[in-house]
Amino acid sequence: MFSFTDLNGLRVDLSFIRGELDIEPKHVLVLLKHEHKWLCTIHKRRGVEVPGGKQEPGETLEQAAVREVFEETGVHVKNLRWFAEYAVHDDNLFCKTVFTAQFVGQEDIDFDLETSGMTWLTDEEFTNHPNLSFHMKDEGMEKMLEELKHYDQW
Repeated sequence: MFSFTDLNGLRVDLSFIRGELDIEPKHVLVLLKHEHKWLCTIHKRRGVEVPGGKQEPGETLEQAAVREVFEETGVHVKNLRWFAEYAVHDDNLFCKTVFTAQFVGQEDIDFDLETSGMTWLTDEEFTNHPNLSFHMKDEGMEKMLEELKHYDQW
């Protein structure tokens, strides 16, 4: 397990071993790279970040991941694979499952109140974009990108 303090001063535990964390995940993130570019959404308050969100009642984490990616970017995905989980030790402890996915296609959509669009970023932009969300700048994202180098899908 890898533990760090995020940019908001909260302890975060990141695990690449399924089931290692003691809290049930109710949130998802999806890492998708297609044609050498990363899929990102543009959150109106936080900035550029990978798509993700909360699981809705009756939904599996995989269903939540597929839905969130589409709602935030208009992108259809397939072959979701569990990649990691992380727990954020906030006043309300919560856990996110991180999936990888493959690109299927893209539709033009109307973006909701939280997001103002989507973008595809090169590796350089993914780590150095001037409007990155704090989620994208912490040690956890750095560790996940490092781990992805050893992942057969990438």
